[in-house]
Amino acid sequence: MSRRLTLEPVAAHEPVGIDDQQFNAAVLAPIIDRNDEDHLLFTRRADHLGDHPGQMSFPGGGAESIDDSILDTALREANEEIGLDPTEAELVGQLDDIRTVSEYAVTPFVARVPDREYERDDNEVAEIVLLSLSDLLDPDNYEFERRDHPYYGDIVVHYFRVDGYTVWGATGRILVQLLELATPFDGASDT
Repeated sequence: MSRRLTLEPVAAHEPVGIDDQQFNAAVLAPIIDRNDEDHLLFTRRADHLGDHPGQMSFPGGGAESIDDSILDTALREANEEIGLDPTEAELVGQLDDIRTVSEYAVTPFVARVPDREYERDDNEVAEIVLLSLSDLLDPDNYEFERRDHPYYGDIVVHYFRVDGYTVWGATGRILVQLLELATPFDGASDT
């Protein structure tokens, strides 16, 4: 069964910002239409990276002085990591900022991008991975657990396990908000 994201709620969403972290970063959640179904593009971070090596993430990274805006950060990083030309991204909307354990406030953007071959930056990206919306919404591929975080107290950690890949952590939290806005997804309802 082919699945589609309903993007109007994402476009209408009023994002909640965060301004109490040491660093700012942005990511782009790229949506690709392949075989009449929406897929999300993820990167698997290179194993030699200091922060979150080998983890699944959306293209993105830290803000730099050359960026005119936090959206520019997301687009610049997507260009560096996967070769996405900023003019190819059809911006849909912005999700809520999230805090990371590495003291970043991460601003997620959602965009439709072309279904084409993307070129990874070997220094940052081990692999570019497309996961279908059907697989991400399959209840057999999702679970969550509660943890006691040293700074944030009781938190929910989301896990999406698809085709040998595990999306969790900050990327899992971003993915949950996107799915809650754009699909009937009802994961851990009290997150």
